[in-house]
Amino acid sequence: MKIVRVEPFFVDRWLLVKVETDEGIIGYGESTLWAHLEAVEAAIRKLGSFLIGKDPFRIEHHSQLPFRRFHFRGGVLSSAMAAIDIALWDILGKSAKLPIYQLLGGKYREKCRTFWTVGGSTPEEAAEAASKAAKRGFTVLRIWPFGSGGPRIISSLEISEAVDTVRAVREAVGDRIDLGVEIHRRFTPIQAVTFAREIEKYRILFMEDPIAPESIGAMLYVARRTSIPIAAGERCFDLYGFKELIERGIVGLIRPDFTVAGGITEGRKIAAIAEASGVGIMPHLMSSPIGTAAFLHIDASIPNYAFQEHMEEGQGIRGEITKPALKDEPGYAHIPEGPGLGIELDEEAIKKYPRRRQEAFQGLYYEDGSLADF
Repeated sequence: MKIVRVEPFFVDRWLLVKVETDEGIIGYGESTLWAHLEAVEAAIRKLGSFLIGKDPFRIEHHSQLPFRRFHFRGGVLSSAMAAIDIALWDILGKSAKLPIYQLLGGKYREKCRTFWTVGGSTPEEAAEAASKAAKRGFTVLRIWPFGSGGPRIISSLEISEAVDTVRAVREAVGDRIDLGVEIHRRFTPIQAVTFAREIEKYRILFMEDPIAPESIGAMLYVARRTSIPIAAGERCFDLYGFKELIERGIVGLIRPDFTVAGGITEGRKIAAIAEASGVGIMPHLMSSPIGTAAFLHIDASIPNYAFQEHMEEGQGIRGEITKPALKDEPGYAHIPEGPGLGIELDEEAIKKYPRRRQEAFQGLYYEDGSLADF
């Protein structure tokens, strides 16, 4: 079998790739490097031109392609290779007539735990949203404690209000629900420590991205001053970034996005080094059903999977563009059982959803005109 075509294309806001073979087997993949999808699209075409005529089953060999031939690495190359890598695994599974998770060692679990994000303009609104989610069946909730506004410089008052939101949610749902808090890199290191010490008494399972992650020293400063496990890593695009976070003892949970960080091949390696250090996998998932399916096959097969975003797979466009639609229930996502990814794009349905462009840099400014890290 040989690869005969590699074609990136957009459906709504998602960048997908279609890899075709001379035996008629087609694989699909996805990249989610949101602000730079045009660059990823070009990189997919460049990498794809090299893969024409190659054996699609040499996945490990091909996954090294962007990083061995030239001097440079980066998120664009990793994201482009991630999309192609997922498509190659899809082809392999379809050829073997097996779901990808079987090729990864089989199921470690029967379904994948998911979390729901709750927030509101006031602590009372957040508490009400949390109660509703818990009644639906979610056992993990992620609190967004900064209301619905855009980026802003966080003041002492807003830290106090965020603490009030965490308290209100904990009181509303009791101790049977696991709670995490999403900061989205809005704090300085000192603010992060202040906030963490205030909410420790509410038994918080994780604090996600308390600060911008580029400084390992700053991340260590925060991690060593709170008992709350740090969740981070959605900006990491390869194995080595996660290795640094794990080996330095910064994280209790890592947040790889497998449609950015090298796909299924790299994702399994990331999960393995995390497993060896007792670190859980909390994937960063903002994909179409194609990317979601790839995540679920990894999630199903690794021992240290924890949970990921709940995507309401059967709703709206997500339920329309694949056959069959992915299945979920409150608090869990079901693992697709068909060969390869277990789903196929509906070629007719996707015609209704041409590319929807997103402004990469809109809304990224503080009220004083400076750039926000959002």
